[in-house]
Formats: sequence, structure tokens, C-alpha cells
Amino acid sequence: MNKTKSIFTAAMLFVSAAVSAQSAKWGVDVSHSSVKFEVTHLMVSETEGRFNKFDGSIESPAADFNGAKINFTVDVNSINTDNEMRDKHLKGDDFFNAEKFPQIKFVSTSFKKAKGNNYVLEGDMTIRDVTQKVKFDVVYGGTMVDPYGNTKAGFKTTAKISRKAFNLRWSATTEAGGAVVGDEVTMILKLEFAKAK
Repeated sequence: MNKTKSIFTAAMLFVSAAVSAQSAKWGVDVSHSSVKFEVTHLMVSETEGRFNKFDGSIESPAADFNGAKINFTVDVNSINTDNEMRDKHLKGDDFFNAEKFPQIKFVSTSFKKAKGNNYVLEGDMTIRDVTQKVKFDVVYGGTMVDPYGNTKAGFKTTAKISRKAFNLRWSATTEAGGAVVGDEVTMILKLEFAKAK
């Protein structure tokens, strides 16, 4: 009986150690990452912008990141479209109301491998006081050890969202009746994560 119990305990410890060895926590490397967006202007071109301050983490149960849990935050006040007047407008209540809602938050509900190095990330995104389900297409660039011994993983993530669904409600039309700013916003995140030591 004791021998059987000892074998069972040893087996459980082995499984636990194997899972622990695979599980890892990762933090975003801001200096090698970017958070950008694109939106149509006058329905004839695209205007680009970015957020300069953000943070994120990954908790992965497997080396290939399948089933990972992801959290991400963006500092709304760091928005930059290379136009000071426009940035001020975007921070105001017509759009983000950065004073009252200073962060964009994302919490994953699913991260699944689709095919090859393509993944699908789903989760809850909160902008202002509105939370919506958002799906990202993710390309996993791979994992590599840098010259300083740090393990890094790279991802390119894209999604399309409706700004009005998040109460970024400002609207104006041209003389021809077209929208000055489109509703659909394309988000492009190029992220490098560093494995915690």
C-alpha cells in the first residue's frame, strides 16, 4: 500500500515538475514593441496614430503559447498622431475622455493556435466605460535568446473595431455627406515579450 502510494506521489511530482517547467511568465519589452492604429479620413485616405506608453504580460502553460493568458493596458494620454491639436481632441470627451478613463484594458479569454504560426486571440477590451468582445489575428514570429541571455518572443497582432461601439462618438460630415473620420479602426500591435527569469 505504502509502495503504491509512493509511486503515485512520485508520478504526480514528476507531472507537476514537467508542467511547471513549461509554464512561463512573460513581460512586454516596450523598447522593441509598438501599438498603432489606422482610421480612414474623408473616406479617401488613412490617418495613423500610436500610443507611446503601454504594458502587458503573458502567462503561458506551453512553449508554443497555445492556451496562454494575456493582459494588456494602454495609457490613453500617450496617444500621438503627430498633430498636437488632434491629439488634444482625441483625449477629450468626444473620443477617449482620457482624464476620466486613462487606460485601455484588454484581458484575454482565449488564445488558440489556428494553423502554423497563426493564432486567434479573443478577449474583453475596455475603452472608456464600455467593454466589448474583440478578436485579434496573431502571427507568432518565434522565440529567440538575445546576446544578453534573455529569451524573447515576437508577435504581430491585428484587429478591426468599431470606435462608436466604444462610445468614441464624435462625428462630422463633408459637404458631399461623407464621414470625416471612419468608424472602423484597425489596430496593429507589434510586440516583443521577455521571459521572466
